[in-house]
Amino acid sequence: MSAQHTAADELEVWIDQELCTGDGICAQYAPEVFELDIDGLAYVKPPVAAGEEADLLTEPGATAPVPLPLLRDVVESAKDCPGDCIHVRRVADGTEVHGPDAD
Repeated sequence: MSAQHTAADELEVWIDQELCTGDGICAQYAPEVFELDIDGLAYVKPPVAAGEEADLLTEPGATAPVPLPLLRDVVESAKDCPGDCIHVRRVADGTEVHGPDAD
């Protein structure tokens, strides 16, 4: 029997740019998910097919799915972020599971 990924397991990540210090730690951990923009702040980007470039999601509160293979890197970026601005939450119920508002 194989483990199945369900909608209840899906996570999304967003960055509060008002708290972002622009250190770029998140982009070092998970460049597929985070990128610094020209304004020096970090933003999330959606997953894309290999060889394609993702557009940054620059709208306030924009979320991107967390690909399961990158979960550890995204979680570590949230833990090590000096601005405490990376939020990872369950899509199903909006509960923050990693980040400044997680229990």
